[in-house]
This record gives sequence, C-alpha cells and structure tokens, in this order.
Amino acid sequence: MVINGPDTKLINGVIKGADNQPSFRCDNDQLSSMARLVCQDSELATLDTQLAQVFQAASAKAVNEHPPLLKAEQRGWLKGRDECWKRDDKRQCVHNSYQMRIAELQARYRLIGPSAEVYYQCDGIAAKEVVVSYFATEPGTLIAEFGDSVSLMYHQPSGSGSRYVGRNESLWEHQGEARITWGYDAKPMNCKRTQSL
Repeated sequence: MVINGPDTKLINGVIKGADNQPSFRCDNDQLSSMARLVCQDSELATLDTQLAQVFQAASAKAVNEHPPLLKAEQRGWLKGRDECWKRDDKRQCVHNSYQMRIAELQARYRLIGPSAEVYYQCDGIAAKEVVVSYFATEPGTLIAEFGDSVSLMYHQPSGSGSRYVGRNESLWEHQGEARITWGYDAKPMNCKRTQSL
C-alpha cells in the first residue's frame, strides 16, 4: 500500500518522510554512538521506524502472553545493537541487527502468515517429527517445533538447497530431505518431508 501526502509516504507499512527520522528523538545528549549513527543515516532511520511499528504490532499480539518479556527482550536487543560500536563496519552491524529483529518479531508473533508449513519425519521414526513454518521475511526465517521446544532460525547463504541457522539448531533442506540439528553439539537427524500445508 502506498499513501502519498505533502511530506510523507506509507510504503508497505513503513512511513517514509522527507527527513526519515527514527522513532526516537535525536536531540538527546544521552544517545549512544549507534543511536546517533541511526539519526545520521536515512536508511537506518527508516529501519528504526519500521521496527517501532513491528514492535507495536507484536506488543498487541503479546498482550495475553507476557508483555514484560517482550519489552525486556527489546531492551536486550537495544543493548546488542549498541554493541556494534566494537565492529569494524558499524553501519552494517546496525543494519543487520535491525533486519534480524524485524524478521524475528514478524515470524514469532505471526505478523505475516507463513509462506509454507512442512512436516519432516526424522531418522525413520514416526515420533521424531519436526514441524516447520517458513516466513518470507528479510532475511528469511522459519520456526521449527520439535517435541516441546521451538526454534527460530534465519536463512543463510548456501551453495545448494536452503540452510537456516538458529541459536543451537540448524536445518539444511535439499530436494525434500533435510538434515536437522537440534541442540548444541547434537548429532544431525536425517529427515524426509511427509506433508506440506
């Protein structure tokens, strides 16, 4: 959706103004160096505004879950973003941080619907089922469910097939088969697609 006004445009849910200001005030003397970088870069400011909108939508969906947890995670994310001052390419670090947080919230809170849902049976055992929901976020994400645990994974470049990596889990899919690793230093499971929705 595109809405044009005298000084603003709404493009895919992101407000883009003439000055592309972030969601926070830039005239605060207490801003971190990375927040100041966001204030000086129109693309980063646009990402900040988009994240603020996505966070607001996630907060509305999390009202019955645990809003204090979501807010605490957001504060943790801000601290992580501000750690980009240690990187050689500070701007790229901040950019990636915003993209990954936006994608995470869109997938975790189902702010966009899954592009596909796939069931995998692993190691030839019917009870070893992994349910995967793919999301067309940027970068691409998936949410995998195995037993009573859930993992958010991000798409990674791969020579062939699709590869996703989470905190301690990974999924590499190629032609309907997948190698799924679940847990730190765990042995990969060999999985076959059983059905798609």
